[in-house]
Amino acid sequence: MSSLLTPELLRRLEQFQLLASRRAKSSSKGERRSRARGQSVEFADHRNYVPGDDFRYLDWNLYGRLDKLFLKLYEEERELPVRIFLDASESMAFGTPRKFDFARQVAAAIGYVALCGFDRVTIYTFPDNAEDAVARGALRSVRSRKAALPFFQNISKLTAKGSADFNDSLRRGAIQARQAGLAIVLSDFLDPRGYESGLSALVARGFHVNAVQILSPEEMDPSTYGDMRFIDSETGSTQEVTFGKYRLKAYQQSVHNYCQRLREYCSGRGMSFFSVRSDTSLEDLLLKQLRSAEVWG
Repeated sequence: MSSLLTPELLRRLEQFQLLASRRAKSSSKGERRSRARGQSVEFADHRNYVPGDDFRYLDWNLYGRLDKLFLKLYEEERELPVRIFLDASESMAFGTPRKFDFARQVAAAIGYVALCGFDRVTIYTFPDNAEDAVARGALRSVRSRKAALPFFQNISKLTAKGSADFNDSLRRGAIQARQAGLAIVLSDFLDPRGYESGLSALVARGFHVNAVQILSPEEMDPSTYGDMRFIDSETGSTQEVTFGKYRLKAYQQSVHNYCQRLREYCSGRGMSFFSVRSDTSLEDLLLKQLRSAEVWG
């Protein structure tokens, strides 16, 4: 069915449902409990009977005890808006395996779980690559399990190129969203302008945020030494450095410190944070880490 995910993994993902600490506010019915009062099977509360109410929802047991008429209220089920922010900048094309390929698989998996739960999914890529315009348009507001195949096909068409402003992209995505819901941010978070204002914009908009940082094995544990020239894949700027083996530990510590600051920033603002390498087992991230963190269950 999908070149991104194996049939066995898809079958296992079908057993899950996305969890969110905030109840859905969408006006479309789905399988998510909402604070709106409707006529689903989930009991919510009572209110006094007023003339014209449907007799079918009277609580006769309560009438027998109190000799007063009360109407039973139920929680109406609504869909959970799921917005996946996918970093498609040139830096995500780096690594073996490429960071972007891993990110697309994670996006496909989370989207599939949402579609199976009748939630509405939007994949918001940045920057806006003209070559991907049709695929990006088709990945806005996708709903129902029947849409899974074209959903996967359009994700497969996405490419990583160009330069992106991480913070501005997340701010614009937060503003464009009609309702807040669940936000998944898939990126390497290596924008020199930082990540703070973009993530904060999602939280301020009311999103429940899960940040997934994806780095390549080469970025985590480089194996090349000597005199080198580094070229920024997005800006084209160059920098010449001498990188000896004795500097490896200092480099690894710098990477660790950066990731730790990002983790602490997310934790301090109620966001879930995951840091993985692009060669991580997809099943380990999806079936163990995200499940244990109650992203889904």
